[in-house]
Amino acid sequence: MKATIIGFPQSGKSTLFYAVTNIKPDPTQMPQEQLALVGVPDPRINRLVEMCKPKKTTFANVEFVDVPGVSMADAHGRAEFAKFMPSIRKSDVLVIVVRDFKNPSVPEYRNRIDAMGDLADMHEELMFADLDAVTKRIEKLEKSKNKPTKTQEQDKKELAVLQRCAEALENSKPLSTVVQSEEDARAIASFAFVTEKPAIAVFNVDDDRAAEQIGDVPENFHSAFPLCADIEAQINELDDEDKATFLADIGVEEPARDRLIRSCYDAMNLMSFLTMGPDEVRAWTIPKGTQAVDAAGKIHSDLARGFIRAETVSYDDLLECGDMKGAKAAGKVRQEGKTYEVKDGDILNIKFNV
Repeated sequence: MKATIIGFPQSGKSTLFYAVTNIKPDPTQMPQEQLALVGVPDPRINRLVEMCKPKKTTFANVEFVDVPGVSMADAHGRAEFAKFMPSIRKSDVLVIVVRDFKNPSVPEYRNRIDAMGDLADMHEELMFADLDAVTKRIEKLEKSKNKPTKTQEQDKKELAVLQRCAEALENSKPLSTVVQSEEDARAIASFAFVTEKPAIAVFNVDDDRAAEQIGDVPENFHSAFPLCADIEAQINELDDEDKATFLADIGVEEPARDRLIRSCYDAMNLMSFLTMGPDEVRAWTIPKGTQAVDAAGKIHSDLARGFIRAETVSYDDLLECGDMKGAKAAGKVRQEGKTYEVKDGDILNIKFNV
């Protein structure tokens, strides 16, 4: 999964990127995007490692990308933002950071502090980018739709979907409200429209508001939560024990990294199943509702091709029984077929024959 962090200048998004990835912005590389792979925190993996002492431990990963903040106040700024649009389109989920803190030493974007206004402005810019792409493609298809070609029927279907997309965007509606069916999604998949993607709103607040809750999630966003990026960056430099104390002092249970990754998983409807053994303990990321044969294919295509059954135990049952031997003795290990829907935290051992 790729999560792209975007925001206006002075929003604190690069500070958040550091707090999540432990990679500080490099002034010599600005303005360029930065990226980093971050292991998905999963206490279950740590417990399984204690249980079976594997040679290797592999956590799931999220790739975070920090896109430079540019002002949209003029045509030059919009042109600069457009340069990063191809990268933004490659992301799976957008994390939009807005400033909601007061600090006289940090210049205000457009001489204001208006988090909701900034969210609306950024979402509008994303819709403009999609509308531009939609309009150009419609113009091309309109010119060629009556020409006999091998793709004529496919082009007509694409044109019909794009015309609905244009109407929605012109009425300030993101494409996530239009593209509902799998057929529609396939017709325009190559465009990777940004307003089709789930978006998370992060309010960068003062430290005394870090524990506040966001009331209603802003329109067009999957979720929203506050944090103090500056404090989170300071916490990132502490050891684990001091981190917990610092977080407690500001009334927050988890660091920004954990909250942001969980929000990304929720936005993408993802979960993890686990595998364990003397060679490796590993977390595998899959969409919720994935069947056992497809989960097996995530590990290796041969496991799906020769699938026989999935020896399955839930993490909670395994923990309660102490180990796999105890779980089997207690009848907690199940033999599941191809169509079994894997649950979050299931531990699978795939039986196969190729």
